[in-house]
Amino acid sequence: MMGHHSGNQNRLFYSFHLDDHVPPNHLLRGIDRFLDLSDLRQHLSPYYSHTGRPSIDPELLIRMLIVGYCFGIRSERRLCEEAHLNLAYRWFCRLGLEDPVPDHSSFSKNRHGRFRDSDTLRFVFERVLDRCLREGLVGGEGFAIDASVVKADANRQRGLPGNDIDWSRVSAISRPVREYLAALDEADGEKKVPKNISLTDPAAQWTAAPGGPAFYAYSTNYLVDTHAGIVVDVEATPAYRSDEVNATKTMIDRVEHRLGKKPQRLIGDTAYGTAALLGWMVDEKKIEPHVPVWDKSERSDGTFGRSSFIFDAEHNRYVCPAGKFLKTAWRSRKKDPFRYRASLYDCQPCALKARCSPNMAIRKIDRSPHESARDVARALAKTEAYQQSRKDRKKVEMLFAHLKRILKLDRLRLRGLSGAQDEFLLAATAQNLRRMVKWLAPPAPEPPWIPA
Repeated sequence: MMGHHSGNQNRLFYSFHLDDHVPPNHLLRGIDRFLDLSDLRQHLSPYYSHTGRPSIDPELLIRMLIVGYCFGIRSERRLCEEAHLNLAYRWFCRLGLEDPVPDHSSFSKNRHGRFRDSDTLRFVFERVLDRCLREGLVGGEGFAIDASVVKADANRQRGLPGNDIDWSRVSAISRPVREYLAALDEADGEKKVPKNISLTDPAAQWTAAPGGPAFYAYSTNYLVDTHAGIVVDVEATPAYRSDEVNATKTMIDRVEHRLGKKPQRLIGDTAYGTAALLGWMVDEKKIEPHVPVWDKSERSDGTFGRSSFIFDAEHNRYVCPAGKFLKTAWRSRKKDPFRYRASLYDCQPCALKARCSPNMAIRKIDRSPHESARDVARALAKTEAYQQSRKDRKKVEMLFAHLKRILKLDRLRLRGLSGAQDEFLLAATAQNLRRMVKWLAPPAPEPPWIPA
């Protein structure tokens, strides 16, 4: 007989417990097990007044933000609606059935105020990372570095050439513009004026890095431990190659200072194989650079590249394929001590000149002051450990794919460099929490089999 549901909802009293209605294998159960925000109130206490009405619990706001970034809920309005309707979200945020959900404007007020002033999102990220360390998910032997471009919340049609903007005549100065102008005032030396600047988010970089039409963007820079793919640090920069490379030093120094961890090897792509960065890794930090060397000294026209010349370190000279010497010229030694020149009397009658310097009177070679570090990187590239590092580097690419496809962070919602930093920190926190659940949470018991 077909059943009939009465649809009666007039019952006055219920016996209801939220914990009974959250599945044992729900992601938020695992995250709640590893998320410890017991020190959050103490961290924020100097930024709250001792008088007045009680504020919204900051732990509630952080838990709601973690829910949003874990499940790709990009809108804070929608996040408040989902927290109101979803029982699992209410359970994770410690809300009862009748407890009100904070208004979406509370997030903006706290983010632009006490959260940013106290660096709260960095504090939460490091608390989660500290739990990863205690659980043994961060080995510290090898770190991988990479950057990914994320679109900024700026219309590509609303931009002007950098030289055409007079900020003193702009009527309404928004918060991102104030941050950009303040950063210019604090910068050391003069910075090159960008080709195109957005009027809504001037710190965003005009780029066409992924191909296709150009747009305004930021880069999220990840420093990832290769043991379990845990993000040990994250830094937001404009989508500019030199800023991404400089972020490497910032993150490695910060991890060493705050966590006491310095990797034995650093894995990266060719962008991180510049001579200056390799010299910093090898000479200053004593880190093995598992990085392809950025080298443009080889030639594709059939003439001799620099590898055809042997460097004689004892006499500070190069030996060419014909057995002649290239030395630093005494007239230009003080100006450029790293340029080596052959003698005109050796080059002109040489039988190999057509294959060496067909378009120049003499052969010249520029040697980097960090060439010894480049040689270390070239030697490491021939080892089996380097080949394994090439495979481990994919863990960073997987995190970027997860960031954009699962967490839906392919375009920023917050403006300014500080807004991009907030979003990238929250996203990295969510990824570390999800990774901990995957590695450490016990599998949920399978439901009993009931025969049909």
